[in-house]
Amino acid sequence: MSDSLHIALLGYRSQPHGGGQGIYLHYLSKALVEAGHRVDVISGPPYPELDPRVRLIHIPSLDLFVHGLGSLRPRHLLSLTDMIEWTSKLTGGFAEPYTFGRRVRRYLHKHGRGYDLIHDNQSLSYGVLKLQNEGFAVVTTVHHPITHDRRIALLAARTPMERLLVKRWHSFLRMQGRVIRRLRHVITVSERSRRDIAEDFGRDASRIDLIYNGIDTAVFRPHDDVDRLPRRLMATASADAPLKGLRYLLKAYAALLTRYPDLELLVVGRPQPGGKTEQLLRRLRIEDRVQFVSGISTGEMVRYYAQATVAVVPSIYEGFGLPAGEAMACGVPVVSTDGGALAEIVGEAGCIVPTADAEALAAAIAELLDDPARRNDLGTAGRQRILENFSWDVCAAQMVDYYRQVIRNADR
Repeated sequence: MSDSLHIALLGYRSQPHGGGQGIYLHYLSKALVEAGHRVDVISGPPYPELDPRVRLIHIPSLDLFVHGLGSLRPRHLLSLTDMIEWTSKLTGGFAEPYTFGRRVRRYLHKHGRGYDLIHDNQSLSYGVLKLQNEGFAVVTTVHHPITHDRRIALLAARTPMERLLVKRWHSFLRMQGRVIRRLRHVITVSERSRRDIAEDFGRDASRIDLIYNGIDTAVFRPHDDVDRLPRRLMATASADAPLKGLRYLLKAYAALLTRYPDLELLVVGRPQPGGKTEQLLRRLRIEDRVQFVSGISTGEMVRYYAQATVAVVPSIYEGFGLPAGEAMACGVPVVSTDGGALAEIVGEAGCIVPTADAEALAAAIAELLDDPARRNDLGTAGRQRILENFSWDVCAAQMVDYYRQVIRNADR
């Protein structure tokens, strides 16, 4: 085995800005290349934005969430994989992890024997399991079990039909549960995720390895040339995903406006037209007060952080807590819930409140708005905590050691 490895990173869906999986692929691939390894990212759409030294291999899907069911063409009728994807979407399902596994297995059978290792990013598909059983060295990262997303979505459902649609959408979890119990090498990104995966998927915690995510502290850093605004809250959240808890921040913000009428709220995310977030904004009468931005570059994101008075992470559950880590790396004081692994990442370098509690969020935000010295101390402590505990250099070194162990065991 040479010192330099050739690694394939797999992503069935790799949204570059609004999804943690695309961000994970971007930074892990970059860190591995900087450590001297060759990396190809093999991804379905939407495709990630990658370092120029990383090769991106496209595995096209029907991408029905962009093109719609009417995008089916006669040529698609000749593909069983395309038809599975289309009929699943037609009936309210989500087949992309499964169909990506079929497509990527076909690709790797033709082109994959030159890789030292295949690293799957949470597809947990039958195709990836078959690659393992066919002799490929395979590692899978599970950021958190999507069973949590399903539980929270079911709680948020208001009608029996909504509950039925939630269950249908998450039907791919049956596959993921079967696959994860049979994979040899599974990584997760926090102690909380390790416990949750073990509980929800029935894989012993001792068979789940921990390698924390990293934060790019050269990119996510304070900008002294940008003036911090005196009354600007900032959050990054998929606006209509119940898991991200934006509704509790919106309620907290509406309550805070009576005391701080000049308070701003910037949300990196886009609400669905006519969806629950837009309905809540109208009920709270703050639809003209909340600014939503989406499709922004990383540089724009960092500048928004530099302007923010306080960053708020209202999530009900996070497998790692990337929004909190990035804000802390930028030197922004953070108010975070204790959802999932957030308390594990934030530690004592931020204000932590219970999940799903708008009053607690409002109280913690008000405390920081009234105490500039406390904000400054938390901003400094947060940046230092990320530098000392979470960086992609550390993550990449640990990952490569893990890869080599897997490869050695596979060669026995």
